[in-house]
Amino acid sequence: MSLPKLRIEPILSQPFAENTYVAQLEGRSDCVIVDPGLEPDLILEYIARQRLQPAAILCTHGHADHIGGNDAMKRCWPDCPLVIGAGDAPKLTDATLNLSAPFGMPITSPPADVLVHDGETYSAAGLDLLVLETPGHSCGHVVFVWKAGSPWVVFGGDVLFHRGIGRFDFPDGSFEQLATSIRTKLFTLPDDTLVLPGHGQSTTVGEEKKLNPYVG
Repeated sequence: MSLPKLRIEPILSQPFAENTYVAQLEGRSDCVIVDPGLEPDLILEYIARQRLQPAAILCTHGHADHIGGNDAMKRCWPDCPLVIGAGDAPKLTDATLNLSAPFGMPITSPPADVLVHDGETYSAAGLDLLVLETPGHSCGHVVFVWKAGSPWVVFGGDVLFHRGIGRFDFPDGSFEQLATSIRTKLFTLPDDTLVLPGHGQSTTVGEEKKLNPYVG
């Protein structure tokens, strides 16, 4: 039996060079949108061009650069569930908590439709995604892990980067929590697991275990 193939389109949003991902299983027209960024028109254009139907909007955490496109997505697809870890849900509707107000550009999002927790599986567009709570960059950060294909794929938000890690100097950040999240949740995945971060290029668990200067 052949393994399913996952098509993933990264869409870069400025001004923070944030990665949004649109993911779909080969042969299907439904998709999930991960972390809609501050240039939602780029996401909408891609989805229209590919004739896709979003089945869920997934947020790894509630910082403004990762939720800035939520309102535009919900206006286009009001019945599409907005999903986020329970700990970061308050950031969606509070511009101070999501760090946009301190930057002088207050942004809010519609509230969550679905709150997820550690160890749960969230399913949409034919994808069964394991939820792992990974605090440290933000208190309620989660990652979504797709394990049905080869390699496994982590939609990782701002936890683990190529040779780097997420910032931990925000009000609810912690280096100790972040390092623990990476070592106990991500570094226990297979070495060939693909990590798709919220900023920068993709990497693998094995590469970062060997070469990451912060947690390797």
